[in-house]
Amino acid sequence: MSTLNTWQVKTFEQLSLDELYDALKLRIDVFVVEQTCYYPDLDNLDRHPETRHVFSYNANNEMIAYLRILAKGVCYQEYPAIGRVIIAGHARGKGLAHQLIKKSLVECSNLYPQQTIKISAQQHLAQFYNEHGFKQCSEMYLEDGIPHISMMLIP
Repeated sequence: MSTLNTWQVKTFEQLSLDELYDALKLRIDVFVVEQTCYYPDLDNLDRHPETRHVFSYNANNEMIAYLRILAKGVCYQEYPAIGRVIIAGHARGKGLAHQLIKKSLVECSNLYPQQTIKISAQQHLAQFYNEHGFKQCSEMYLEDGIPHISMMLIP
């Protein structure tokens, strides 16, 4: 996929109502409806003053990629984290997820230089995250009924 996407990085306060709605809709459409994973998506971490929301819209003004970056101490006591990584179903398989992760790693590097980043990844995506330097650091565990593993990116 070419780099036609314009990436945006915003705090909760900087999000417009439409951007917030679009992010929540995308998360619900994929995590709750598509993956039939019923969990409390609204966990108050979105509103944390240090949380960064990274996202992109397509030419039709539809949010197609999203993740959030959480500061050290918000999700993991010792590490900043990346979570809620999501690509709209119809936009998958075109390299967009790689662009999203690359953009988030640049943001993490700026916000948290030389700090290890930790993620809770769906187990079947281990190879994808390996391609970006993440290494598995836990056995498989179930998170909301879905096999996950902890992974770290050590600078």
